[in-house]
Amino acid sequence: MNLERNYIKLIFGLKLKQARTNRNLSLFGLAKITGLSKSYLNEIEKGKKYPKTDKIILLSEKLEVPYDNMVSLKLDNNLAPIGEILKSGILKEIPLELFGIQEDDLIDIIANAPAKVNAFISTIIEIAQHYNLSRESFFLASLRSYQEAQNNYFENLEQKVEHFAKAFHVDLDLQISLDELKAILVEEYNYKIIELVFSEHEELGDLRSIFVPKSKTLLISTDVDEFQKAFIFAKEIAYNYLEIKERLYTFSWIKFDNFDQVLNNFYASYFAGALLLPKKKLIDNLNLFVSREAPKPQEFVQLISDFKVSPETFYQRLTNILPKDFQLKNLFFLRMSHKVGSGNYKIKKELHITNQQEPHANEMNEHYCRRWVSVKTIIESIKQNKNHFFDAQISRYENSNNEYLVFSSATPDPFKKDHIRSISVGILITPTLKKKFKFIDNESIIKQVVGVTCETCAVKNCLERAAAPIQLERKRRNENTDLIVNSYIQKYS
Repeated sequence: MNLERNYIKLIFGLKLKQARTNRNLSLFGLAKITGLSKSYLNEIEKGKKYPKTDKIILLSEKLEVPYDNMVSLKLDNNLAPIGEILKSGILKEIPLELFGIQEDDLIDIIANAPAKVNAFISTIIEIAQHYNLSRESFFLASLRSYQEAQNNYFENLEQKVEHFAKAFHVDLDLQISLDELKAILVEEYNYKIIELVFSEHEELGDLRSIFVPKSKTLLISTDVDEFQKAFIFAKEIAYNYLEIKERLYTFSWIKFDNFDQVLNNFYASYFAGALLLPKKKLIDNLNLFVSREAPKPQEFVQLISDFKVSPETFYQRLTNILPKDFQLKNLFFLRMSHKVGSGNYKIKKELHITNQQEPHANEMNEHYCRRWVSVKTIIESIKQNKNHFFDAQISRYENSNNEYLVFSSATPDPFKKDHIRSISVGILITPTLKKKFKFIDNESIIKQVVGVTCETCAVKNCLERAAAPIQLERKRRNENTDLIVNSYIQKYS
């Protein structure tokens, strides 16, 4: 964006408009006392033009505002948040064009209703501070919104994978091997690959890899398994084949400098998932699975294992394929984390296609519903000491009555001691799903009424409840108060 070059013009326009309205002058009135045209003044106030020095002197004299105040970039307190957010660069970092927002549109919105925009920005800042939302959270939410707007399916990246396969003579009907991925990095892109014990440094315990751009060296943690290593190699291939320059150098990432790095990290991950789980082969295998009337849990686990990828990579790929090729466009993805022995279950990643549906992350430290299969698979994996515990459940959300078929896999987190994580995909039960998934009415699938958090849940006599429904009770109390107040108003009207 070009906000920097327009910033001075926009600030001057805001200050001119504020000075004019403070004197109760219309644009016509200001034009009359200055001799400047109304259209010219309108262009200035909208941030389209910046007047020459003699015009600024004239305006400052007629509006009785010191010249230095007019040309200063400092805004009065009532407009200060607009200046702060423009100076912060946050708008520049997000490619607003992804969401169909043009720079001129943004400038017009601010210039035409500065007080309302200021109130909106102040509200956002206050909410962010109240819920401790970071720059990181803001960028990830922006990325998630972009994915959701595209149904998390990117045809251009799917085609890039096909073009790559042809160029490198990779058979997408077969599983690309770890050795082949490594050979492409070394022989085509001149990588050096070195395995190191990251765990020797406590600070590196969560990292899987580090890329050193100057020497094109990929440092890999010895703790990663073959599935994770394949994904890392495929992702590095993506960075090179897609000619991505603005990138992150660690996996998992520990910092980013701008939104482009976050977006490009997603593109590379998408490419890697599409390469390791080729579209046609995955669709064929899924069709075989969903056509069975009574598949066993281990058959789904085997479905994942056949592709030699981690459960997370597999479930992420489902969010690409199901909306596009199975016409199942209402689904959610969750990654939950739990430290063994604690009572906390945290949502670390979420995606909702096509609407903001249940379940969703909560920033108020409330307790997620213990009836979720995402939580239950974690509990069972600990009880049964299994490296991969899978289960499925039909969940009906009490607040909306929406029903979802939810698949969930729980595995130990290799990078966090005593942590278990679950990966889940929930698909809204519709006539389309019932037609495609032959086992949906199978009695072996548990049906459960669930909430989102215990604090907001109205399910009665819930034995799994981890906290009282205090938020729900507060809401009901306010509603009852409102009813009584209205009854008095009607009675004494």
